[in-house]
Amino acid sequence: MNQPLSSASTLHVRPWLARLHPGLFAIPLGILGLDGAWQHLAALSIRAAQPTAKALLAGGLALLALLSLLWLGKALRHGSLLKREFFHPVQGPLLALWPVSILLAVSQLAPLYPGTKAGLLTATLLALLLQGMIAWQVVKQLATGQMPEELVTPVLYLPIVPGGLVGAMALAALDLHGFAMLLLGMGLGGWALLEMRILHRLFDGPLPLALRPTLGIEMAPAAVATLAASALWPQLPAEILVIGLGIACGPVVAVLTRWHWWSRTPFTFSFWSFSFPVAALAAAIVEAVRRGGWPSEVALAAVLLASLIIAYLALRTLLLLLRGQLLPQN
Repeated sequence: MNQPLSSASTLHVRPWLARLHPGLFAIPLGILGLDGAWQHLAALSIRAAQPTAKALLAGGLALLALLSLLWLGKALRHGSLLKREFFHPVQGPLLALWPVSILLAVSQLAPLYPGTKAGLLTATLLALLLQGMIAWQVVKQLATGQMPEELVTPVLYLPIVPGGLVGAMALAALDLHGFAMLLLGMGLGGWALLEMRILHRLFDGPLPLALRPTLGIEMAPAAVATLAASALWPQLPAEILVIGLGIACGPVVAVLTRWHWWSRTPFTFSFWSFSFPVAALAAAIVEAVRRGGWPSEVALAAVLLASLIIAYLALRTLLLLLRGQLLPQN
């Protein structure tokens, strides 16, 4: 996620606004995802769940708003650089984290504030437009042989798979169920098309050092698909969700077996790629527990584990920020 846009060395450090990285949107996405897990937990009458969810929602929205404003400032001040990033095979797909974060926020805000659905619909349409533009560019690069083989990584999932699945959740929350089903199908179709290509690359050998922290994204499709199914079909039996969770276990194990790839990589904000998949998996577990009438301790343990992982990421990121090492230098 920190890969430079060209191999040419720079003689000076670019202004911090120019170095603003699209991967930073993984932070509010992870926080909002964890908020969703705590919101699901509140349905099990866990005492601390509701206030925790409110705090996470406020923090995630504030950070998303701040990064959005900064990114708009970057577009105004450094438009040519932003254009290069949009067409870059790594930076471009990572930019999809922005609209996916907006769509996730919509899916959580719409049930809480039904009077704001008109404004949320506008935000959803704009997010889907940006997501569609990024997805188009990624598919074009893959379909025309412009994507370097070493850059075929889980990052490519972002505009197509989580974009479609989370977009479906947002549309369902806005009572647009027909369009939600269409977008769900597009997300699942994109997952099927990308899966074999990406898995072949991952089994072929280690990713470049700068991209190894993005392995967390590999866990997203199955976990988010299970969560999306629970949102679109409120009456879906717990047993069906458990099948989805079983499918999600495969990518989790695959990522954990490569722990020596990413555990020895210097920490960067790129490791937030693990946050949303972990939070989505925890939320899906909570929903399965609730529908199955199983012990709530299982759901609580899943959410607490996800919370600990994201708290660790937040602490390490804060230390980077305090040291002035959060943004890449070129």
